[in-house]
Amino acid sequence: MTENSYDVLVVGGGGAGLNAALMLGRARRRVAVVDAREPRNAPAEHMHGFLSRDGLPPSDLLEIGREELAGYGVDLLEDSVTRLEPGFTARLASGRELTARRVLVATGVHDDLPDLPGLRESWGTGAVTCPYCHGYEVRDEPLGVLGTEPGSVEHALLVRQWSPDVVYFAHTAPPSEEDRERLDARGIRVVDGVVTAVRREAGRLTGIELGDRFVARTALFLRTRTVPHDELLRGLGYTEGAVDPSGKTSVPGVWAAGNVVDARATVIIAAAQGAAAAGALNHDLVTEDVERAVAAYGGFSPAAERAAAGAR
Repeated sequence: MTENSYDVLVVGGGGAGLNAALMLGRARRRVAVVDAREPRNAPAEHMHGFLSRDGLPPSDLLEIGREELAGYGVDLLEDSVTRLEPGFTARLASGRELTARRVLVATGVHDDLPDLPGLRESWGTGAVTCPYCHGYEVRDEPLGVLGTEPGSVEHALLVRQWSPDVVYFAHTAPPSEEDRERLDARGIRVVDGVVTAVRREAGRLTGIELGDRFVARTALFLRTRTVPHDELLRGLGYTEGAVDPSGKTSVPGVWAAGNVVDARATVIIAAAQGAAAAGALNHDLVTEDVERAVAAYGGFSPAAERAAAGAR
């Protein structure tokens, strides 16, 4: 292989991409990871639910992963892929071109947040989406859930597991009468009206404003619209949702893992998906390697000799 050619190009260096690259490096594949280093969970102070790494800052996990990859000869490129052509040729923002036999896309998603003053500044700390990731740290505190979609009521009922003091802010998703009964039964207070701002003091979320009303809270949970960074996949003809359990997509030679195809995947789940994709990728490459070897073996193979003898 040349300096810029690889067995596998991994686009994205989060949990999914790095774990896939680790597995492929250990399989003695030539691998490049192209990563712009803009992870979805960058604002979060800690990550949770990852065995042996619970409470670790997300950036620390990625740094540990990069150090491990270096020991297996994986190339780590701080760059971004601007174009991915069939075949596969990747054009990078730096101007460099890479070629690869297979591609794994692990580019993640971003959260499309409601346009509320103070919300983006609180995102990942006081304003969060996943109670499994952040609920324990605010247990028994006064919590809020912002109504943004029909499923927000279910979100509030889930958050109630972590605190008896939960307020459901109806905002743009007022509950039905049946839902109000369910919320009431669990002791969740409903505050009607449109939220106008998230108040912060000394860098921390302190409550929710609804015009001239203020409700003190220490954390706000909400469901966001997640937007996958799937431009490269779609550019190759990928159809959304067309991916099997191993991460193999509808595009030959292309796999995907992590939040780009599963917005609800936590870090440990995304890493597992990367490992599964790596195994499938290596098996696919082994199959191709065997086919090439048989073709190169040509007339000296026992099968070819038997065929030639039969022709005589």
